[in-house]
Amino acid sequence: MARILAFAGSARKGSINKQLVRFGADKARAIGAEVTFVDLNDYPMPLYCGDLEESEGVPENARKLRSLMLEHDGMLIACPEYNSSITPLLKNTLDWVSRPDGDTPGGVAFKGRVAALMATSGGALGGLRGLDHVREILANVGVHVVPMQAAVGGFDSAIGDDGELTNERTVAFFESMIDLLIKTCDGLKG
Repeated sequence: MARILAFAGSARKGSINKQLVRFGADKARAIGAEVTFVDLNDYPMPLYCGDLEESEGVPENARKLRSLMLEHDGMLIACPEYNSSITPLLKNTLDWVSRPDGDTPGGVAFKGRVAALMATSGGALGGLRGLDHVREILANVGVHVVPMQAAVGGFDSAIGDDGELTNERTVAFFESMIDLLIKTCDGLKG
């Protein structure tokens, strides 16, 4: 059974991307994956700086996240779009987690992992432009990013009060994307 770590690159409490990744996590559980949801707000880290790393080392919260990533086969990531790109929170998290630490080589938490990406916004493109940047970063650190990705535009009307997406075609696409994530995780393990 695939183990998936789900999180959103948003710091906002009421983040629509956190809502979206929770929806995705529920779908992954329904398909048969074991899913752990984490909120990056629970793992605060200073802005990455080489001088800080040299003087203080890798922050404890980066170590905790790295350990969580190592316990999971894949990641389900909701990626808010800031000015057509990745959020500072998500970029900083990936930067710190990728750093070498004592006997732990850099990037160990990413190599051989699988990720599925999603985004949402109130606009028509649903955060689509930022997903390419996240995909490129993850691929560069050794993550297998599945080719399907979900961008849900008009989030206010796309999700019901129950937290479920209202468009049946979008739900079916999500299920296919998450099924591909799980099958890829299982295929790389086996």
